[in-house]
Amino acid sequence: MATGGKKMESKKRKRDDQKLKGGKNQVLGKVARKPEKAQEKGFNKEKHVVTKVEKKEPKSAKERRLASKEMTELRKKKRKPNYNLEKELALLWEKMRCHDVSKEDRSKFVSEALRKMGGKFMEIAGSHVSARVLQTCIKYCTQEEKDKVFDALRPHFLTLARKKYAVHLVKKLLDSASKKQFELFVSSLHGQVASLLRHSVGAAVVEHVYHLAKGSQKRSLLVEMYSTELQLFKDLTKTNSARLLDIIAKLGLQKSSVLQHMTQVIQPLLEKGIVDYSIVHTAILEYLTIADKTSATDVIRQLISQIEGSASSDEIEVTPNLPKKFKKKSKRLAQPLLVRMMHNRDGLKIAVLCVKHGTAKDRKKIIKSMKGHVRKLALDQYGSLLLICILSTVDDTKLVNKIIMQEIKKALNDLVHDKNGRRPLLQLLHPNCSRYLSPDDMSCINYTVPSIISQGEELAETDVSTGESQKASVEGKKDPSLRRSELLLDSGLGEGLIEACTENVGALLRSNFGREVIYEVAIGGADKILQPLSNKVHTLFEAIASLAAVPKGTDTKEEHVFENFHSSRTIRKLILDSPEFASVLWKVSLEGKTEMWAQGHSSKVLLAFLESSDSKTRDLAKSGLQHLIDTGLLKEPGKN
Repeated sequence: MATGGKKMESKKRKRDDQKLKGGKNQVLGKVARKPEKAQEKGFNKEKHVVTKVEKKEPKSAKERRLASKEMTELRKKKRKPNYNLEKELALLWEKMRCHDVSKEDRSKFVSEALRKMGGKFMEIAGSHVSARVLQTCIKYCTQEEKDKVFDALRPHFLTLARKKYAVHLVKKLLDSASKKQFELFVSSLHGQVASLLRHSVGAAVVEHVYHLAKGSQKRSLLVEMYSTELQLFKDLTKTNSARLLDIIAKLGLQKSSVLQHMTQVIQPLLEKGIVDYSIVHTAILEYLTIADKTSATDVIRQLISQIEGSASSDEIEVTPNLPKKFKKKSKRLAQPLLVRMMHNRDGLKIAVLCVKHGTAKDRKKIIKSMKGHVRKLALDQYGSLLLICILSTVDDTKLVNKIIMQEIKKALNDLVHDKNGRRPLLQLLHPNCSRYLSPDDMSCINYTVPSIISQGEELAETDVSTGESQKASVEGKKDPSLRRSELLLDSGLGEGLIEACTENVGALLRSNFGREVIYEVAIGGADKILQPLSNKVHTLFEAIASLAAVPKGTDTKEEHVFENFHSSRTIRKLILDSPEFASVLWKVSLEGKTEMWAQGHSSKVLLAFLESSDSKTRDLAKSGLQHLIDTGLLKEPGKN
């Protein structure tokens, strides 16, 4: 054992000595001498080693970048057959899209780019870079050049409509298309509308066409979703009626087959969540007009699940490093589906159906999905009507106060001045008033599904998790006056509204929209709902009277409230409808100063005291105004 150990140690020493000699030779830069017979062979080997070492030597940073760039260029050339053409087009694109380039130069660049593209428009349209060049060319080229591009791409429109980058080019061509070209494109979609809507990219093209289309063209797109026969036979789609029930009666279609076909079309759209397009909204509403109770309820449940499942602003954060256009797109996708649907009247109707025909649990989830988006909805033409529907229907006022009313309170200063933002406030102050809601608005808010309502206003559903039966009434079970009181007073909105009116009294009185808000607040709302806050309302009276007491002719940028068109008529209405306000206004701003206000718009304010139905108001002003009537400065009410 000892002998073996010694042998191993000696071998180890020899190896170490050899390594040490080799290391010295490397350090000193010397090469060990070779035998004479192998000298030539060794020399060749040494030369080979030196060459290898030279190749592995690290290059400078600049040389490495150039080598990497060359390698990238070679790979792109192999991968893209039109790579050189794309580079040339990109250079022309940079020149033609500059803001300071002259029209003549831009026209030359556009013509040159189109000439270089030649017969490769189809290949160019599918490329990420060159598709943008072609879009810019379409924007600035002549009508003759547009026609050539349109004719070249016309046989491939359906293919391009499904491509990620080409879809923008298709939209650009449609925006600048002539009537004949647009009609040709609509006819090319025949039989493909339903399949394109199921495609994530193609659906945007159908929606774009639907927005640009006229009445007959819209009908031709819609009816393809109604029946297989209408897909196969183009002549059948030429009908003057847009309503599905009329089409079924006119063409003699079987209602059951239409219902079955529409179910096959709509079901995949609901499953994929493609329900924020106008054409889809219209198709769903038409489906609900002919559907039986079970089918209609299933569709509404699926719509509610889509609304509940859509992401809220708290769940999705937009990455700050993204370009501006991607930020905008990400922000839109981060919005709940309910908000994205509020861009047309049919989208509003679908949302109203979800609220009206949903259970208490469904309504709770819908309201929670609106968190962070209430202000945006309130300022929207259709979103404000959805809020009115919720305020008039949902019985869970604690939840509504927690989410909706709190956000409305924070945005009060914006809402009271806005045409749409004021409507939810006016609905609480004066429900369903024809001055603030048109007949079309009321029909949207009261929209229901015929097959469900015909079975009774109460809907029952068994909750799977608890096994309990939940009931949802279309109009809610709670007394409307109690619901209004809880939403307006218990939430603190009424108090905040009075304060906002007091702080912005001049701007609101002179505003075409704000004056209606301040009027309803000042008279205490319908049924005197603000009576518990009468002390604060009196403060508002004093603020209006103080503003009116400013002497006539004072150097101000704005008209006096007695002489302004909107404010003078609002004050006149307040005098007629609120004796308390009339008394405050007379004592603070008019007593002893009536002669200066006897002409112009202000004369209507003075006459309102004499026209009031309250005897105390008439007696208060009669002595002060009689001499103006006697001298002819004021015309006595009821006399020409």
